[in-house]
Amino acid sequence: MEEKKPARARLGKLSHVGIVVRDMDKALDYYTGVLGLGPFTTEVYDLQSFVYRGKRASARVKAAISNSGPVFVELVQVLEGETVHTEFLREKGEGLQHVAFLVRNLDEKLKDLAHSGIHPAMRLCIPIDTPADQPGTSKKNRMELTEVYLDSDKIGGTMIQLMEFREVPVTQPD
Repeated sequence: MEEKKPARARLGKLSHVGIVVRDMDKALDYYTGVLGLGPFTTEVYDLQSFVYRGKRASARVKAAISNSGPVFVELVQVLEGETVHTEFLREKGEGLQHVAFLVRNLDEKLKDLAHSGIHPAMRLCIPIDTPADQPGTSKKNRMELTEVYLDSDKIGGTMIQLMEFREVPVTQPD
């Protein structure tokens, strides 16, 4: 029997699947009306400064999210700019673009994956403000979500997205 090699980077829980669409309204009609998914929560994100293929970039992206059991389904439409999503849409058309996993120690995972020739195609950080810990306190929590999309030409054509949430304490002046 062949001995199994240990994994270079252990991924965490499956978070979601990401589907790239051309027209969010038509996609929402299809996924809710035909497939019965939903309800979806839709937001537009202004991604001001991220790294795409080694260069600084910016984009506006509309994302719609619907929980489906322990994972969620994300529909993504790029409104402006160039991202891994527009690249996928241009080369393959609409469809399943990424599978996302939650991880800890993202930078360590990326170092481990680099040994296998897997490198980020896109990396971005999104600040997420959360309510104050306790009423009457000036302390507010801030989360930072770092997302990395890994090239998948060696692993089946669907990108792997790694996501790490980190708490960043913020002190507000009195």
